[in-house]
Amino acid sequence: MIARELEKAGVTIDEKACERLRRYTQLLVEWNATHNLTGAKNREEIRKHIVDALIPLGFVDAPNSLLDVGTGAGFPGLVLAAAWPETETVLCEPLKKRSAFLRLAALEMGLDRVEVARKRVEELQHAPFEMISSRAVSDTALLLKLTEHLRDEKTRYLLYKGSRIAEELTRVGGFEAQIHERPPRRYLILSRG
Repeated sequence: MIARELEKAGVTIDEKACERLRRYTQLLVEWNATHNLTGAKNREEIRKHIVDALIPLGFVDAPNSLLDVGTGAGFPGLVLAAAWPETETVLCEPLKKRSAFLRLAALEMGLDRVEVARKRVEELQHAPFEMISSRAVSDTALLLKLTEHLRDEKTRYLLYKGSRIAEELTRVGGFEAQIHERPPRRYLILSRG
């Protein structure tokens, strides 16, 4: 079902990724009933979040390394890792119950290149990432400031944004911006050129 919906948007994922995402959905439904990890309370709502997370596969190539800031229950970082299992992925999530869920889910999904960092992004120490992603964590300018120690000239940002994107971009300098619209979502790609 996820694969069919993604195909309508021009995105293809393989059967192994679909299986990883089925396992993720099952785990999230189970954990969310007890731990309230996300507002997505049923399989249909989770499916919508998964599709939203994977739409960028239609216009972004898999990076060698990915940092997802404020992963929460796995959107978009863990979902992207399901589609990009060869990518070294760091999920930065400071909350204990969410980071515990992310560790278990990555293990159950067979994603051995996923690391969960239970800390705030400004505390994370790592070599520069090829891509940094985030969904609804903070204002774009603030996110760029918080992650400046984790990027270099080649780092691209994949940011999942809403209607305030134009306003946020007025406070961002030194980056080229591409916006891909799939209402109500706007996907922002920032790069140095």
